[in-house]
Amino acid sequence: MRTRPQPAPTVPPASARPAAHHSQHRCFIVPPYLLAQLASLEDPRLHRAREAARHVLESEHVSHSVRPGEPPTMRPPVVRPRTGPVANPSQPDRAISDAGGTETLPGRIVRREGEPAVDDASVNEAYDGLGHTHALFWDAFERASVDGAGSPLEATVHYGDAYDNAFWDGSRMVFGDGDGQVFAGFTTSLSVIGHELTHGVTQYTANLVYSGQSGALNESVSDVFGALVEQHSRGHDVTEASWLIGEGIFTDEVEGTALRSLKAPGTAYDDDVLGKDPQPAHMDDFVETDDDNGGVHINSGIPNRAFYLAATSIGGNAWERAGRIWYETLTGEIKATTDFGGFADATIAVAVRLYGSESPETAAVRTAWGEVGVLS
Repeated sequence: MRTRPQPAPTVPPASARPAAHHSQHRCFIVPPYLLAQLASLEDPRLHRAREAARHVLESEHVSHSVRPGEPPTMRPPVVRPRTGPVANPSQPDRAISDAGGTETLPGRIVRREGEPAVDDASVNEAYDGLGHTHALFWDAFERASVDGAGSPLEATVHYGDAYDNAFWDGSRMVFGDGDGQVFAGFTTSLSVIGHELTHGVTQYTANLVYSGQSGALNESVSDVFGALVEQHSRGHDVTEASWLIGEGIFTDEVEGTALRSLKAPGTAYDDDVLGKDPQPAHMDDFVETDDDNGGVHINSGIPNRAFYLAATSIGGNAWERAGRIWYETLTGEIKATTDFGGFADATIAVAVRLYGSESPETAAVRTAWGEVGVLS
């Protein structure tokens, strides 16, 4: 893209936005600062992208800024339970619905578990993505679905008109189709699907408060396991993996490869319209902000880089040892308000418990957190 927009507008304060009506916070893949950049476009050729971004920004929760004294934004799990016993926890129970261009959830069910592929690529991509995510958590960690008890995996496609986002709403995955100028659609990226469903796993385990450093950890954990879902499905080890989140969701007009990079935070895109990926890779560049729930999508680059460094130092398949350390930390070692330092300490403690205090795995984890400036 060739047109440089005006500086992105400041996200309006909470008092200027409509009151929330949903009981559950929505966790979105496209951060509000990127949408704000698109919403500022003046080039009439990008009218559709501008209006799509403005609409998403006006949606509930998307632009939420954390203020001192606000309560945590994550709420108790609301995933629908099964009506009967889990016959085979190693198998997913999927249902894909079609919102038909509306913003009414859940939409009309168009494919259930075990049914053949349909003519709609978005339906099939969502169905397959839910299956690949279930497969990672079961094969690597013997976790049956997001709640660990075999809850159904549900998704809605074709949400809204040119809707520029995908999100986890506390009970299901929801995918927009994108505006066609900047975003091409969200079911095409397996890392996006894995990312959003991992918000469900976090919701049922540590339930990390979605603000500040705990919120950045919430986002980082989703990026980590989103990347692992993709790697596991493709059989890629640490040297073959792309380490990208959202690869393929941009149109060919965008000068960028993905939304985020675990390998090199801050390098996923550098576009005349979108600007440059703002993620830091080190605590020296930590961003202090009230926007984006205290910078949860920006500062997640720091723990993302730590996982990449640990995983590549350990080697092999990242889901087997590095992923195991991060999974056990998330599901049993931290509390909702854990910050970067607390998470780092917990991963080291888990590595010691699993592999020993003098093991290469423990050394890799300890060194990784030091390299990103979280631990000295």
